[in-house]
Amino acid sequence: MTLRWILLLAVTPMLSGIAQAQTTGSPASAGTGEYRVYVEFVAHSAFGNAPSQSYGAEGGFSVVKQLQVFVIAGRTSNVAPATLGMNAQIIAAYLQRTQNASVSFSAKEPVTFGVAGLKYVIPTGSRAEPYVMGGAGVASVSSDVHFLLSGTDVTSNLASYGVTLGTDLSGKLTKPMLDFGGGVAWPLWKNIAIDFQYRFGRILNGNRGITTQLAGAGLAARF
Repeated sequence: MTLRWILLLAVTPMLSGIAQAQTTGSPASAGTGEYRVYVEFVAHSAFGNAPSQSYGAEGGFSVVKQLQVFVIAGRTSNVAPATLGMNAQIIAAYLQRTQNASVSFSAKEPVTFGVAGLKYVIPTGSRAEPYVMGGAGVASVSSDVHFLLSGTDVTSNLASYGVTLGTDLSGKLTKPMLDFGGGVAWPLWKNIAIDFQYRFGRILNGNRGITTQLAGAGLAARF
């Protein structure tokens, strides 16, 4: 099953809940966790293996007071471990020895992910809305490695230089992912809130598992 179909199966129940909440639910309350539906754009700084950026969209609906179902889909621009750059450097060094040209390279591992789970909004009796959340999903990790000779990208033609990239420097994989986190939301105006959050993720790939850490904020609309 592809990542696209898995995300579709995860999002469909949420959309059904949104439709039901909008047609049969009572008006949203300003109290902590008492709104029925929310949608949110999130932007994070990613740190851990490689500093980068992450963007995504999140949505959810309440199942009982303070307890929500959430779905998030996003993309982190680079989660590459140090070994990716080290392995690419070996290839670059070989090209430098065998070719009469300047050699450079870039090495990244972008990841596209989708996660569904539960969020618990902690009652405080104030406008601050702290919460904890956890879920599971899938992540698609791509090896984005390029080699340049005198400024010309020769990655697709490396075989003519006697080089074959292994799976550590090429290809794509889709693996299960766990995601946990927390944050504090603060109502700004009417049904708009700002959401400061931290998320810890683990892409399960045996001994080559990838850890992601994201910290940032989201802008949410509530209904």
